Amino acid sequence: MPDRAAATPPPTATGIDEPIAKRLSHIWSRPTGDVEDPYAWLANRDDPDTSAYLEAENAYSSAWFDERADLIEDIFGEIRSRVQETDLSPPVFHGDWWYVTRTVDGLAYPIHCRARTAEEASDPARAEVMLDQNIEAEGCEYFDLGAFDISPDHRLAAWSADTNGDEHYTLKIRDLVSGTDLEDTIADTTWGGIAWSIDGRYVFYVTPDEQERPCRVWRHRLGTAQSDDTLVFEEPDQRFFVGIGMTRSEEWILIHSGSKTSSEQWLLPAADPTAQPMAVLERTDDLEYEIDHWGDRFVVLTNLDAVDFRIMTAPLDAPGEWTELVPHVPGQRITSIDPFAGHLVIHEWVDAQPRLRILGRDNPEARVLDLGDLAMGAGNGGIEPHDVNVGANPEWTSPTLRVMYQSLTTPATIADVDVVTDAVTIVKRTPTPNVDLSRYRAWREWVTAPDGTEVPLDVIAAVDTPTDGTAPGVLYGYGAYEVSLPPWFSVGRLSLLDRGVVWALAHPRGGGELGRGWYLGGKLHNKTNTFTDTLACAHHLAETTLCSPERLALRGGSAGGLLVGACVTREPGTFAAAVAEVPFVDIVTTMNDATLPLTVTEWEEWGDPRHDDFAAYMVAYSPYDNTVAADYPALFVTAGLNDPRVSYHEPAKWVARLRAVRTNDAPLLLRTEMGAGHGGPTGRYDAWRDEARVLTFLLSVL
Repeated sequence: MPDRAAATPPPTATGIDEPIAKRLSHIWSRPTGDVEDPYAWLANRDDPDTSAYLEAENAYSSAWFDERADLIEDIFGEIRSRVQETDLSPPVFHGDWWYVTRTVDGLAYPIHCRARTAEEASDPARAEVMLDQNIEAEGCEYFDLGAFDISPDHRLAAWSADTNGDEHYTLKIRDLVSGTDLEDTIADTTWGGIAWSIDGRYVFYVTPDEQERPCRVWRHRLGTAQSDDTLVFEEPDQRFFVGIGMTRSEEWILIHSGSKTSSEQWLLPAADPTAQPMAVLERTDDLEYEIDHWGDRFVVLTNLDAVDFRIMTAPLDAPGEWTELVPHVPGQRITSIDPFAGHLVIHEWVDAQPRLRILGRDNPEARVLDLGDLAMGAGNGGIEPHDVNVGANPEWTSPTLRVMYQSLTTPATIADVDVVTDAVTIVKRTPTPNVDLSRYRAWREWVTAPDGTEVPLDVIAAVDTPTDGTAPGVLYGYGAYEVSLPPWFSVGRLSLLDRGVVWALAHPRGGGELGRGWYLGGKLHNKTNTFTDTLACAHHLAETTLCSPERLALRGGSAGGLLVGACVTREPGTFAAAVAEVPFVDIVTTMNDATLPLTVTEWEEWGDPRHDDFAAYMVAYSPYDNTVAADYPALFVTAGLNDPRVSYHEPAKWVARLRAVRTNDAPLLLRTEMGAGHGGPTGRYDAWRDEARVLTFLLSVL
């Protein structure tokens, strides 16, 4: 492949010098030998030099973007013009109420409402406002709504918010009759969920330990102080995360504790909230299961003797005694189940494509849900790569299934499916004003990896974009945690497509698109397959002339940021540009430190580099450890100061080292959100402007 990074880069920011981080001697002792890390000091956020360096990097990147302010504003305006800013979700019926969420032109956050009829709920003048996130976010630089759960009697709502990005949520209880919050305030809850008792007198929640691991379940009685709350469950094993929720029938409270490779669940009657939780089945290494209530029995999703999972049933009085209901089919990965009173919905991935199956209570076999015209697209002679998932279906007895569908060329579409007749009724397609969807085409390619594995690659381009090897391209990837990344519609992406850019979504090993084996083929000692699969996709785009070999960019975030860093350090000449958002790039140092948030739980995903069997393997692909003298592509790297998942110092250290050793002067930008966390800005206008900044970077350097 030609050395694209060696091409003459666009000018860097003027009027401000590149920030140069100081170097202080620090030695890490590893099984592979002692390692000098001159930027280890950046992990101390209390050091004034740390904040000074981050601010200097922010000023430098701001200067670069200020020179391109007109393009940022143009793209921001384009994104905004394609969104119907005042909009309403389809009403959802539950418990004699119709629930909706609406957005208003000029307001950054949604407003949650309800009414007694669908017509009233759709009328802002008549709908009852339950929670206006814009009011709650006033004065906050960052606002993320966590829980928003209505009590079974629909009198109360438990809602929580994080206002600085550290994923610590304050939980409150809102009286939906008066519209005011009760005195109950519960601090430092997590994203682990909440659950109500049937009578609405108790609410259950989860708190973290010092490593930010959700590990304790508490019971709170309304009207009492948090200090009086009862500890219901505590998980001592640092590999396990704890969550809580309710069965779809709302008859049982579920406590779930799971690691990356095994799980365990407990049941608690929602009508008897002070009872002792009952274990379903004691944990066993490499055994995973999830349980839900299906009327006169429990239904269980498990990998017991089934690598891609199967479905079992169990008696109500013996939830650990399982009988097979839906057998295991290799390569047909069942990811979730949703029981209704009369049927069961099965969500699964087959051939790198999600689908839904319906199993009637008295039917011997599940049938694939026919999406009708929803799934017909312009892809290579058949159905376009798409996403389909279960939508809002709170009614346990409903004979109608609400589904959500989207593709690279189709905006998010909500439809109701009659589970008896398979009749499909489109309820709402997200409006896209000023967009001619017929201008774009999407399809799937299959790419051969170095070991002969066929890797799926989804591609979208404007119909008039040339395929003669002259078009710029952007390749997006993730490839970790068995996350299956379905194609999604993006109004921001259209700003690239309209300027002749080809956009592609790689599905490398490490994700779950082709079954559990696809995941296992890209984790632990197989992790490098994720990177070689992605690089094969990049080479394919260039060699098939879908993209210019001189104008190809790579983008990913978090574990996808690791993918970006690993690919860029392995083959810096393959890409002209890269965007690494909150990238996990100092993997060996982080995974060596068990005191850091989440490290212990991650050993089952990446390995433990404190031991010889993983030390050399992880060092060989760690982006920070492999950043050496080379011509690197233009890079835009982001971080969040309050990020509990990927600490800000990982991207900061990586950029500092890149500045010190690189042998070219392509743009190298680091932007740290000083008041946010892993997900970046929260309000939709800030998020659009953030995306406009990323797209401006890509267009400027490509």
